[in-house]
Amino acid sequence: MSTRRTSSVIPGFGLTMGYTIVYLSLIVLIPLAGLFFKMGSGDWQHIIEVITSPRVLAAFRVSLLTSLGAALANGVIGLLIAWVLVRYPFSGRKFVDALIDLPFALPTAVAGIALTSLYSPKGWMGQLFGEIGIKIAYTPLGISLALLFIGLPFVVRTIQPVLQDAETDVEEAALTLGASRWVTFWKVILPTLLPSWLTGVSLAFARGIGEYGSVVFISGNMPMKTEIVPLLIITQLEQFDYVAAASIAVVMLLLSFLMLFVINTLQWLARRRMQNT
Repeated sequence: MSTRRTSSVIPGFGLTMGYTIVYLSLIVLIPLAGLFFKMGSGDWQHIIEVITSPRVLAAFRVSLLTSLGAALANGVIGLLIAWVLVRYPFSGRKFVDALIDLPFALPTAVAGIALTSLYSPKGWMGQLFGEIGIKIAYTPLGISLALLFIGLPFVVRTIQPVLQDAETDVEEAALTLGASRWVTFWKVILPTLLPSWLTGVSLAFARGIGEYGSVVFISGNMPMKTEIVPLLIITQLEQFDYVAAASIAVVMLLLSFLMLFVINTLQWLARRRMQNT
């Protein structure tokens, strides 16, 4: 008896894999390789001096700490917002849900100008916080605020589908067996959400560490205090020191890959733990 092979509408593996490799090479691999080649074309003593200079190290500290802090804060805030949008029906929910995507549509420079005018010492919110001795604009706190704004949708949109697809039977069974709501959340709900939560946090961190438009206005750009790495790269390019700019960019790229590798490893361990339970 002869078997008939059904043809697929989607092209074969060879064609799609070839297109994928070409696309990734042109868009991702070749530009990244160009950074390494540009850095390698310079004097290594000059490269080491640039990377280890106090100004560059301070900029890396500001970018990494504010991005990581904002990503973790977005992890908590985004989880709460996604939970409310999925689990509680209320009037205006669709409007609130649409507002989550606003940082995606809004130009980052517009967001930076709006946040700066609002939280500057003469701004509406800036004056209120200034009365209690808290300065937001032109400080690392202001940078974190801008990164909170642009990173929130990544966390909400990765957690929201998982909550929508999650079955509530297990939660109800846990409550029926006498588990408290906190124990049910910690033992039943959170392990299911952890992989998507880590994905959202890693995306928010990756976006934040390279953010420029929304941060450059509210940071104040003070060297050794509020200067971020992307601004430092732009400064080196304006001085026509392309080797220094490429060197700083390569270090930032490697640090980002390292942080994402750690987060992805934690995500893999969380998924493996879920499969074993």
